[in-house]
Amino acid sequence: MSKKLTAAAAAPASFEEAMAELAQLVTQMEAGQLPLEASVAAYQRGSELVKYCATQLDSVEAQVKVLEGDMLKPFVDAGEAAL
Repeated sequence: MSKKLTAAAAAPASFEEAMAELAQLVTQMEAGQLPLEASVAAYQRGSELVKYCATQLDSVEAQVKVLEGDMLKPFVDAGEAAL
């Protein structure tokens, strides 16, 4: 297991890859069958992936702000717009 975590410790190739790995880690941890050390390593890797994803989302948000001329509007759901 530690060999897998060591190999996976590299930065993800994409946001989607990071989310998929994070989902897999959550599933493994929720199953409750990981030894303590593996659980701690999975939690640490999950924290790294969350930080990576947050950074990616911040970057994309900054790009969208530039494209929209810093005039972002709150998202309104079509169902809420009818109210």
